[in-house]
Amino acid sequence: MKCRNAVNELSNYLDGELDEELKQTIQAHLGNCHHCHAVFDTARKTIDLYCDGKLFPLPDDVRARLHEALRRRAQCV
Repeated sequence: MKCRNAVNELSNYLDGELDEELKQTIQAHLGNCHHCHAVFDTARKTIDLYCDGKLFPLPDDVRARLHEALRRRAQCV
């Protein structure tokens, strides 16, 4: 399996929506490809943190920079 194919199935894999054969193929790829393993692991951890539901207040300077970046981005679109 190529990395592109594995990453294309990322959401289905994490949601448990793959047939057993494709799931095993991806698991074998993840066992041999450190890059894809990192991508899948990071996605899983991000989902876990998001689903945890805890809010983390941003420091004022970080919030200000984020808002400014979003304003700039919105002007470019």
